Amino acid sequence: MQKKYRTSLVIGKFYPFHKGHQFLIKTALKNSASVTVIVCQTDRYLIPAEIRAGWIRETFPKVEVRILNHDASLDSDSTNVSKAWADLTIKFLGFAPEAVFTSELYGEPYAKFMGSHHCLVDLKRNIFPISASKIRSDLDKYWDYLPQATRGYFTRKIVVLGAESTGTTTLAQDLARFYHTVWVPEYGRLYYEGQMYSQYSSEWKTDEFVHIATTQNHLENVLLKKANRLLICDTDAFATTLWHERYVGKESKKMEKTVKREKPLLYILTDIDIPFVQDGTRDGEHIRTKMHHRFIEILKENKSNFIIVSGSKEKRLSDAVTKIDRAYAIFSHF
Repeated sequence: MQKKYRTSLVIGKFYPFHKGHQFLIKTALKNSASVTVIVCQTDRYLIPAEIRAGWIRETFPKVEVRILNHDASLDSDSTNVSKAWADLTIKFLGFAPEAVFTSELYGEPYAKFMGSHHCLVDLKRNIFPISASKIRSDLDKYWDYLPQATRGYFTRKIVVLGAESTGTTTLAQDLARFYHTVWVPEYGRLYYEGQMYSQYSSEWKTDEFVHIATTQNHLENVLLKKANRLLICDTDAFATTLWHERYVGKESKKMEKTVKREKPLLYILTDIDIPFVQDGTRDGEHIRTKMHHRFIEILKENKSNFIIVSGSKEKRLSDAVTKIDRAYAIFSHF
């Protein structure tokens, strides 16, 4: 089916990319044989242009997405800079697009200076009553207006960790249930259970822990796409480095490389104040205290944001929720 326009353009900061932008690009694609999206970039934007462009590429694989670095003086919605933007765009693209799709008043003069047709889409935001500035003012409030690709970037990780038999899995599940989100199970436990009857079950090697940590990271990445604001993790690669230290007897640079650079929003360390339960897979109660204090030592050394939760199941959940809500409230305004 022949499209109305051969070449069309959508331009913006996409700071962040939201469902209004998504609708705009969909409209351009519906009416155009070829669509180029320009992501504008100056040093004042906190989210790198490559990440913003990545959201659009993930959502629209067939669209050409290009990043335009420009002078901060052009960062304006005023029609006074429309001519300058038109000239810059033609120079950047190497051609004038047949059509420009925007949801802004500046779109008409901008397109006219390029000799392009202007297609105005949902100017009054009746279809998607949202703007990037609204989202930046309160990410949590306008979360539902983010496409899946964008949500992944803004989802924050909460890691529950602790010594053996301290209730990490119970708390991780309770938090996921409370926040209506996903939780990432501990792969290391599954790995051990699979080979626990082997004659080599007590012989641990560094490569095994690298495998466990790498797989744990993969599980996080997969479940991240299903998360609702928060990704609750029952352990992570960082915790696995300490278990490597415990079972192999030394630190490892290989293990350190598996730890993600971006720190979680919060680490929740479960206390050793509940009875130890031997389920057939655990070392024993005698190492709980040592491991608990080792976790505290390294979390402090890394300057990680963490709390220790103690007491009943209900109290642990309540204390964790209070701290998470405070941390997320600070993060959700940018």
